[in-house]
Formats: sequence, C-alpha cells, structure tokens
Amino acid sequence: MIKKRILLVEDDPNLGMVLQEYLQLKGGFDIVLCKDGEEGLKQFYREHFDLCIFDVMMPKKDGFTLGREIRGVNQDIPIIFATAKSMMEDKTEGFNLGADDYITKPFRIEELLLRIHSILRRTSGTGDKKEDQSVFQVGRYLFDYPQQLITDGEKTQRLSGKEAELMLMLCQRQNDVLKREEVLLKIWNDDTYFNGRSMDVYLTKIRKYLKDDPQVEIINIHGKGYKLLVR
Repeated sequence: MIKKRILLVEDDPNLGMVLQEYLQLKGGFDIVLCKDGEEGLKQFYREHFDLCIFDVMMPKKDGFTLGREIRGVNQDIPIIFATAKSMMEDKTEGFNLGADDYITKPFRIEELLLRIHSILRRTSGTGDKKEDQSVFQVGRYLFDYPQQLITDGEKTQRLSGKEAELMLMLCQRQNDVLKREEVLLKIWNDDTYFNGRSMDVYLTKIRKYLKDDPQVEIINIHGKGYKLLVR
C-alpha cells in the first residue's frame, strides 16, 4: 500500500520531531517536516502531498499566509491549522481560507491522528457514501444540513451550528453506534467532562425536535455513545 504523504510545517523543532515520529509510527504516513512557511511552500511545489498540517504562528511566513498561497494553486488538498491561539476570529480566518480542520495547542497527538484519518477517509472516497450526503430522510423528517433545518411537512425547526453538526453525525451513522468521544473531539475539540455535559444538552434538544415521530429515537449505548434508530 502506498503511504499517504503529509506536509507538516512546524517551527518548534521538538514538537515537530515528536509529531513526525508519532504520525509515521502510529499512522503509517510519510511525513515531510519543514521549519517555517517559506520552506513549506517550496516543499509543496517540489512534491505531491495528500494532506497539510500548518502551525499558524511561524517566522518568515505564517500558517494562514501559507494556506492562502497553497489554496491559490490547489483547492482540494486538505489543510489542518494548528495554533496556540483559541480566539474565535482566528478559527474563522482559518476556515474562511478553506481549512478542513483546526486544532488548538496543546493537543493530544492521538486527537490529531483521529482527525487526519477522518479527513482522509472523506477526501479519498473510501468512507461510507453517507459521508458525502448533506440531506437526510429521518422517518417523517427531512434534515437539511447546509440549511440547518429539520422539516416535518410544513413545520420547520432551525438548528444552531452545533445542533446541525451533531444531527449530521447521527444521520451519517443512522442505526449504528456513534461514539461519544468521536463527537466531542470533532465538534467540541476536546472530550472533557464539561463538554460532555454540553453535548448532553444538545442531544436533549434534538430529541425534542424528533419527538413527534415514534419511529425515530436517539438511544444511549452504555459506555459507548449513541444510536439514531429509524424503524
């Protein structure tokens, strides 16, 4: 099997080497490590890569600038931004540049690996076809993810961003187990106790939106996660 090639641009040499070694050993990837944005851009032009991971705060050329320049020549390659900043406007800038994901330092390398696998499954076309779906029939409801709407006849419920993301993941795993940790890492970026309580609140809201159809139910799978049942 041909290894997936990842361009990792990180100006902290210690963190860069740790990430490179871990992702090569545990992920089976071919990792090319660069120490700044200028070197990363040159390397990108020299070789083929399947995914990029860019630190945002770097000398010579920051990660956002690097991402913008790469998006100018390749609209499709997945990009993950990593930064010590946690300001919402920084995340907004990253996603506006076409980022596929955004991870805030300090992070667990296992979490980064999970995100990489998820993105590559989606972009390589090896995942479930439901990963590409954006509109779902759930019993008598129609869930429109791009519009963030659940429609039941003429009755419409608008969802918040997190509600829509959670509903999307449930629909993609319809009648199958959706792991609790996976949801927390993907939507809340961390599987802390408090984020877990927040997720429970959102699940309660979604259950209320679906309560009029007895054939639709979200059940708890003890010790694992949740299942959207459509009978």
